Amino acid sequence: MCAYFPAYAARNPFMGNNQKQIAFNLGQGVNSGFLIPPPTQLVPFYLTHIQYSQPTTFFKIPARQSINIGQTLGFGQKYGWDWDKYTIPMIFLSEDIAVVYSTNWYFSTGIGVGLQAQQNERIGSKLLFQFKLIGGYRINDNWGIEIFMQHFSNANTALENNSYAFYGFGINYSF
Repeated sequence: MCAYFPAYAARNPFMGNNQKQIAFNLGQGVNSGFLIPPPTQLVPFYLTHIQYSQPTTFFKIPARQSINIGQTLGFGQKYGWDWDKYTIPMIFLSEDIAVVYSTNWYFSTGIGVGLQAQQNERIGSKLLFQFKLIGGYRINDNWGIEIFMQHFSNANTALENNSYAFYGFGINYSF
């Protein structure tokens, strides 16, 4: 049985009754240009990012707005790409929207926009757009875990657009 809640900022599925959240996320790179990439070509490319969030709503649907500071880490060559070239810091703003949720779990989707520190031939611009799918579970009032799929691209604003894609795990603390 699922208990669904109306979109009140005081009761947000991402952080419960808390008003702030810090998250640490780790992602494994996938060589794919698809928006939702199949996890078939894992590559020596990783994502770490720290996220600070606050609760909000998106057309009365519970959401969280976040600022993210990230770092991609590439090692070696695979599938014709030199992943060392893509070790780049990034910063982006995002909004995650709880599509389906209950007391302790949620499924959400998110979008974001940001910048990477340098342009390269894989993305073709410093400008990044982000799409994310998230499955989360709140362990208690303060701690939660998430699994995610995250896609970064330039949304065809430059000639090259091969994207970065990651599958990952996150842990968050709400206060």
